[in-house]
Amino acid sequence: MVNTALRHSRSRALSRSAADQPINGPTDQPINGSTDQRPNGYHRNVRRRFDAILFDFDYTLADSSSAVVECANGALRAMGLPDASEHAICRTIGLALPETLVRLAGEEHSHRAAEFRLHWRRRSDQIMVAWTRIFPYVPATLEGLKRCNLQLGIVSTKYRERIAAVLGREGLAHYFDAIVGGEDVEAFKPDPGGLLAAIERLAIPLDRALYVGDSVIDAETARRAGVAFLAVLSGKTEREEFAEYPAEAVLSSVADLPGLVRC
Repeated sequence: MVNTALRHSRSRALSRSAADQPINGPTDQPINGSTDQRPNGYHRNVRRRFDAILFDFDYTLADSSSAVVECANGALRAMGLPDASEHAICRTIGLALPETLVRLAGEEHSHRAAEFRLHWRRRSDQIMVAWTRIFPYVPATLEGLKRCNLQLGIVSTKYRERIAAVLGREGLAHYFDAIVGGEDVEAFKPDPGGLLAAIERLAIPLDRALYVGDSVIDAETARRAGVAFLAVLSGKTEREEFAEYPAEAVLSSVADLPGLVRC
């Protein structure tokens, strides 16, 4: 879900077998007030208390991949273009639709972005909410974080109304203090505008916020905003792809997050 040139420029790699451990140290150390170790041997002390945790949505809290595959290939077929593979489509989750079209059909079709968007949204209106599933560990995770008196938010390229509908269906809407979706921003991630708007809505300093996401697009968004970032491997991004970003930790999923936060 990131520019291929960025991904292939990585010169460092971390062991995939340690996927459930943070970059900065063992999983049983709290994020706030812990000593961490970078892959290159650099050490630092994290001496801060987070007041809010903000999440990406797709592949961080939920899986909408089946709906995304259906919408993407339905739009491509309507445009007379061949289907894309499920893997290729899932790697675009989180991108703006014009970029998705380029990734799936080639730069030569970029001028047809409006047509692609029209067909996509027509099908998305029918299935996106119904086919989106919250990861099973998310309710307990949110409950654990709220017990720590943390404010919670979501910043995603998915439309806010769709996120709200899924959360409402699952009885999770009350956990979130701010939701910023694709219709709320002028530019999509990695532009930091959405993340900054959510933090402003929560009325906290930037250094008291943590952004959690599954892609290097999320990591770059946090970096541009000047906000701490924590990566999860519940999407299609490999652990080593986060190596050049200053992540607080890389975890298997958000299920491990409450154990790292010091209440």
